[in-house]
Amino acid sequence: MTVRPLIAGNWKMNGLATESSAELKALIAKLQAADTGACDVLICPPATLVFQMAELAKGSNLNIGGQDCHAAEKGAHTGDTSAAMLKDAGATYAIVGHSERRTDHAETNEIVKAKAEAAIAAGLIAIVCVGETLEQRESGETLSVITDQVKNSLPAGATAQNTVIAYEPVWAIGTGKTPTPADVAEVHAHMRGDLNGLMQDADGVRLLYGGSVKGSNAAELMALDNVDGALVGGASLKAEDFWPIVETGLA
Repeated sequence: MTVRPLIAGNWKMNGLATESSAELKALIAKLQAADTGACDVLICPPATLVFQMAELAKGSNLNIGGQDCHAAEKGAHTGDTSAAMLKDAGATYAIVGHSERRTDHAETNEIVKAKAEAAIAAGLIAIVCVGETLEQRESGETLSVITDQVKNSLPAGATAQNTVIAYEPVWAIGTGKTPTPADVAEVHAHMRGDLNGLMQDADGVRLLYGGSVKGSNAAELMALDNVDGALVGGASLKAEDFWPIVETGLA
């Protein structure tokens, strides 16, 4: 099965209105000048910018998403943003279970699963993140950790149409370190096997790699079996840095 690649940029807690608008416009201009029919491109800005970025992206081939969502549709949850609110602001995707959320906010698989359910219910595509710590990798637990996170973070209604899985080894995020291509290929093949036991259309689920992805290593990573795109952090903040990665999805 041919899977349509997804190149996603996670801006994390970076970006103010004026500078972010300029970068988004530059990216949109590049997309408009290229043949992007073979690839989906996504930017997930801070929640404060979702509406503005979605307005700028209207009529283009650029998707806008949220970096997180609350599991509840509404209620007394000061400071949180629901999936329905993201959808209302123009988002089409929502990242859930990023390692920084799992670590900084003690999010469990059960919490991530509830958030993914909320995203899907609101009509968003959930990008469910999984990944092991350096300690877990060094103790040989990588595959068992990934299996646990995949099986317990995905809601019953997950399909290839509403769910993306992103493998982000915690120790590689923002460190400049990346697993070897063989390591990435092993984990992605393992995830595909896990998904085959969970859903009927597992072969169509897009599996992204994230963790210090940049223009210099994107092509090698994207060439691997079962790697259907990338979830990019720091290198997505500037259009000039992000574009070489996007081009790997267009190739």
